[in-house]
Amino acid sequence: MQSLITIDQEALFEHARLSCQIPTLLEGIVTCKIIESAAAEAGIQVEPEELQQAADDFRLVTELHNTDETWSWLQQHHLSLDDFEALIYTNTIADKVAQHLFNDQVESFFYEHQLDYAGVVMYQVVLEDEDLGWELFYSFKEGEISFHEIARQHIQDVSLRRSGGYRGILQRQQLKPEIAAAVFAATPPQILQPIVTSSGVHLILVEEIIQPQLDEQLHSEILSNLFSDWLKEQLEQMEIVAHL
Repeated sequence: MQSLITIDQEALFEHARLSCQIPTLLEGIVTCKIIESAAAEAGIQVEPEELQQAADDFRLVTELHNTDETWSWLQQHHLSLDDFEALIYTNTIADKVAQHLFNDQVESFFYEHQLDYAGVVMYQVVLEDEDLGWELFYSFKEGEISFHEIARQHIQDVSLRRSGGYRGILQRQQLKPEIAAAVFAATPPQILQPIVTSSGVHLILVEEIIQPQLDEQLHSEILSNLFSDWLKEQLEQMEIVAHL
């Protein structure tokens, strides 16, 4: 038999306090105030049609395809329709502030940091023995063994072994600095000389270097990062006094 448990606001606050979530909540509140202040200073407003479009986009992303699903989602999150509109407004005004502050800076930032957005298609085997790494390197160069065979013999992880050590498309910041320097200096397809790091001896086959393009997705990513960095700077300058 299902029991009924009643939870009030005091219990919610006490749980947030004892689970050490208060600093995160306060940071979220202050962040909203920073955005509201920036919007007011810039005279940024949200038009009704923008709010409607943002609500439609939100429902699409959260897979709320009909009224019943939307109502269920609202009930699950203890939100009213007014709350939902406030949520959409907050998200929209944040997007508009980000656009206002940094949209004109995205292109120049991209070109200044273009190397950071280059991608590499690579295969990798990490060994424990450097001498073995050199032996396999020269065997590959002489055509005595394929990289897939090296992976089959020396990778323990089953899925990685089956894929021949394929690591997907990686960006510079996803690689150790010493590996990134060698990888992005390669002329694909090329096997690199063994690279020793704290993780082991890396034998890497560079298949392709992908030059970055400032498409819509990357534009949004850079804009979001610039805005996030700005918000962090603003938060660092704030002294938060909470009367709890």
